[in-house]
Amino acid sequence: MRVMVVGASGAIGTRLVPQLADRGHEVIGTFSSPGHAERVRVLGAQPVRLDLLDPGAVRQAVLEIRPGAIIHQATALASGGFSRKLDRTFAQTNRLRTEGTDALLAAAREAGVPRFIAQSFAPYRYAREGGLVKTEDDPLDPTPPAGAQETNAAMAYLDRVVTEAGGIALRYGGFYGNPGDQLVKAVRKRQFPIIGSGEGVSSWIHLDDAAAATVLALEHDGPGLYNIVDDEPAPAREWLPVLADALGAKPPRHIPAWVARLIIGGDAVLGATQSRGASNARARRELGWTPRYPSWRLGFAVSFGPARPLTAAA
Repeated sequence: MRVMVVGASGAIGTRLVPQLADRGHEVIGTFSSPGHAERVRVLGAQPVRLDLLDPGAVRQAVLEIRPGAIIHQATALASGGFSRKLDRTFAQTNRLRTEGTDALLAAAREAGVPRFIAQSFAPYRYAREGGLVKTEDDPLDPTPPAGAQETNAAMAYLDRVVTEAGGIALRYGGFYGNPGDQLVKAVRKRQFPIIGSGEGVSSWIHLDDAAAATVLALEHDGPGLYNIVDDEPAPAREWLPVLADALGAKPPRHIPAWVARLIIGGDAVLGATQSRGASNARARRELGWTPRYPSWRLGFAVSFGPARPLTAAA
């Protein structure tokens, strides 16, 4: 299949392009940052520079490429730090998930592209009540934290318009597998504490497993909504010490919730103490997907253990 990967030079795009090429797909990979053309070419894709927020450029690119499928993996998080308000951190990414998705879908309709897959997100989104592990049919949080309302709305918008168009939205877990990412740096410096009882549940996914699930989704008919997470949703009090140990870092600090509210804000405390995990049962059943790293316990050890160079990924 001729596949257009939007955001091919990003964290998951760099894992996805080689897997698509290995399956025999012809890959056209878009990028936005200067100097990334060679990176995309080395991965095995034909590079195309594209501003996803320019609808005219998007239309022209899709009509010229005439892909059999579009995979939307564009974000704007690679070089930015994180602030107390998630909406500030994700402002540009939210535009890519709303305006950018609209531009791609419009171009795909005009070009007659039959398959469309887009990156969404599972952690911290499900209603903070009831069971600790949620399926795709469970309700999302009706009252997200004040500083994350725009971000949650952008992801909900992407889920809705993609599936309404007959596409597939993949709600990935928290990505790991890159020794140079922000979380790893914070844990090394003991700047990522266990807050309160650390009972907020997270769902993780290795970048390679996320890419493998995406390849399978490409070969599956939509519409569809899938949690792409590993088999072991877990509270921070369990996974964070394991990550620190894998990194050879000191154990994480423990901070009372009331102190954390003063330091990092109430939004982060809600996520750390009340978030729900996600089930991958539907993706396993319908996509035929089996994660190579069924638990973050194995994945952290393989990705960050002493046998792995502690250098930032390209």
